[in-house]
Amino acid sequence: MEKKDLRIIYLGTPEFAVEAVRRLVEGGYNVVAVVTMPDKPVGRHQNRLQASPVKEYAVQRGLPVLQPERLKDEGFLAELRSYQADLQIVVAFRMLPEVVWAMPRLGTFNIHASLLPQYRGAAPINWAIMNGDKESGLTTFFLQHDIDTGNIIDQIRVPIGEECTCGELHDQLMSLSGDLALKTVDSIINGTVQSTPQSEFATDEPLRPAPKIFKETCRIDWTKSLDGIYNFVRGLSPYPGAWAYLESGNAQQEIKIFGAQKIVTSHDFKAGTIFSDGRKTMDVAVKGGMLRITELQLAGKKRMPVSAFLNGFKLSGSEALV
Repeated sequence: MEKKDLRIIYLGTPEFAVEAVRRLVEGGYNVVAVVTMPDKPVGRHQNRLQASPVKEYAVQRGLPVLQPERLKDEGFLAELRSYQADLQIVVAFRMLPEVVWAMPRLGTFNIHASLLPQYRGAAPINWAIMNGDKESGLTTFFLQHDIDTGNIIDQIRVPIGEECTCGELHDQLMSLSGDLALKTVDSIINGTVQSTPQSEFATDEPLRPAPKIFKETCRIDWTKSLDGIYNFVRGLSPYPGAWAYLESGNAQQEIKIFGAQKIVTSHDFKAGTIFSDGRKTMDVAVKGGMLRITELQLAGKKRMPVSAFLNGFKLSGSEALV
């Protein structure tokens, strides 16, 4: 089979999903349609619709775009069938019902941003860094009934540096997703594709989930260790951002922390106590040392380096983060 003869439907929504479809289209593969989320209301009054990054790319390339509200809607299913796809590829989309993923004769594969079976779920990049992992990667696997449990086709492994943030790992994996998409599709075209049950990839390590992250998930617990808090901040930077309350007297303001450094030292200060020179440094006492904040954002303000924050917010010496 030639790549132009393999009819592909691509399903994805955010920026992360653009690279793989771009590589497929510009590599001469036959992407016959794209499925993405409906346009989202944005703006102060929610009166403007914003297309997904995948839709924006598809429109630029003149690809048909399907945007179902419900994936089991008969009208959508009939339209999907009309494209007579041989294969579907899913990257950062929604959980698909069987009627959708079982439709193509060659099945549906997903590109997941973790080394499955670790980090099944919606936020694998965040959780890998929050847990202090030294390695992450990408996995292609065939979809089946339970989410992120299908047989593994291929993987790419990527080291996680000590200072790597979620945003940096996101971009690195995004750039590699096109390589893995093309390699997997080529193996299907050539008839050499093999898939292996995830149970054969299991190790003695317990499986760690990657559930969806909500605002309360992102609040910093200052009683945790220095390493734990540092990894937590990295794993939520730049989005959605680790946060705490800046307590000054009887007032509290929400503050997001995007950048930090570790200072290992011994002390007896209460967790969350702030120490600052008033100009360039802002350190927070935690178990095992000090967390030096380098970049932050007060609610309703712009993200800024800590020096700019200290220039406009004079600390009295009694503040704490809680």
